[in-house]
Amino acid sequence: MHSLPTRRAVLGTGAALAVSALAASCSTGESGGDNAGRTDYVRPDGPEVRAAEAERPRGRTRKVRLTAQRTRLDLGGGVTVPTWAYGDRLPGKEVRVTAGDTLALTLANHLPRSTSLHWHGLALRNDMDGVPGLTQRAIRPGGDFTYRFAVPHPGTYWFHPHSGVQLDRGLYAPLIVEDPKEPLEYDKEWVVVLDDWVDGVDGSTPDAVLAELGEGMDHGGGGMDHGDGGSGHGGMDHDGGSGGGSGDDGGEHGGSGNGGHGMHGMAARRPMDKGPSRMMMGATSKLLGGDAGDVKYPHYLVNGRVAEDPETFRARPGDRIRIRLVNAGGDTAFRVALGGHRMTVTHTDGYPVEHARTDALLVGMGERYDVLVTAKDGVFPLTALAEGKKKTARALLRTGPGAAPTRTARPGELDGRLLTADRLRAADAVRLGKGKPDRTVTLKLTGSMERYDWGINGRRYDPRYRYAVSEGERVRLRFVNTTTMWHPMHLHGHTYALPHGGPRKDTSIVLPGRTLEVDFDADNPGLWMVHCHNVYHGESGMMTVLGYRK
Repeated sequence: MHSLPTRRAVLGTGAALAVSALAASCSTGESGGDNAGRTDYVRPDGPEVRAAEAERPRGRTRKVRLTAQRTRLDLGGGVTVPTWAYGDRLPGKEVRVTAGDTLALTLANHLPRSTSLHWHGLALRNDMDGVPGLTQRAIRPGGDFTYRFAVPHPGTYWFHPHSGVQLDRGLYAPLIVEDPKEPLEYDKEWVVVLDDWVDGVDGSTPDAVLAELGEGMDHGGGGMDHGDGGSGHGGMDHDGGSGGGSGDDGGEHGGSGNGGHGMHGMAARRPMDKGPSRMMMGATSKLLGGDAGDVKYPHYLVNGRVAEDPETFRARPGDRIRIRLVNAGGDTAFRVALGGHRMTVTHTDGYPVEHARTDALLVGMGERYDVLVTAKDGVFPLTALAEGKKKTARALLRTGPGAAPTRTARPGELDGRLLTADRLRAADAVRLGKGKPDRTVTLKLTGSMERYDWGINGRRYDPRYRYAVSEGERVRLRFVNTTTMWHPMHLHGHTYALPHGGPRKDTSIVLPGRTLEVDFDADNPGLWMVHCHNVYHGESGMMTVLGYRK
């Protein structure tokens, strides 16, 4: 276990924390992190970052104001929950810009805990990436912060906090970046956000779930420190996370104090009176290599609605519909199908692919897919099966009169042809050019459900510990999953290419016992996180940093 900076030191240095690195390794070949005390890293607000931003196209400025607040949400079917959200809706209001625009979004924090905002999938300037303790100070209660950056690439993206387990509340919303030269033709467009929901149900909070999981299946905590250090990112800034309460309780009592980044194995004891056990046992999926997930969620949602009271999309028979799918879940992969229809996959993680027909898609946390469908005549379920968890979320497509399918109706397409990202190919225009990697960074995914000691290369997240890269390099990330669980691994600030002409992505499922190698060009200087997008695995330590050397 590594010593941590004090809360006073973290807050005193602010953004300068990002360059007080105990940094990385060699300049060529295999790259590994170390604690040699190096400080020759690009600062998140350094001249290299400003120069890269100046080279991006700048069109009109789109100004948006957003408020993170306590609220009570109606999930339909008589289900209302106290939670935290952007405004009073779930998902938060969509933000839509055109590639080349500048986005200026001011986030006002009316929560009882500090928060932040990460732009998932965007290649943006580093000091706007929204990671407290690494690229910015956390936004304190009563404060605000304006994220201002050029938006270079079209696609389907989304945004959410990078503070504790706040993502598993209602704090997320889609970001759609339109292509000014859109090549696709369609009559209607839907944005479909999938989620697993626990917050505010029978007193549960994501913090209580994290604390319970942190005890480990052996209930001994696996040697982890169960003292008063809090369960959040490193215990460095206990005002920086999601706190223990939800909605009306204000987070003032029983919270685990999530804050900052980098848990170092310090899981708080489970808060008292914070709902029933949510630890899931026996959720299995061959698609996911065995264990499907850790958390037993009471609800699964499409666009903030429970399956008993779904959202209805209306169209005419023959309409061509673009569906933008986003998995905003904390611990659930979804198998998605539209009853009575085949889907044509056109994009994944914002980037175009060679069009591929399928009956169903597997979508991990943080992944996005765009599909086209031609609407038939009738009423059809758009079904998202919580993979391995035996429950579904759904919406309806209605093109005419008739009774809706029952809640338990399961489209046959869910068991038909299923596409995963490794079977797609990048469109010619975005295919990564040929070239051997200048540097390989091997990231072994380590830990277990029994001890809940998730990490990378046997180390839990420490923001001072970096893996060095240099601008202009072709970098290979080698994810080696040594665990018995699957992990959706996400790279900030870049897209990489899957092998053999595979798609450009920023989030990929790495199955247990498997190795996934992906390549990217180091063309966006700064300090960038790589982490598991299972929010509970990430918060328990499965995160690290790629740092550009000056």
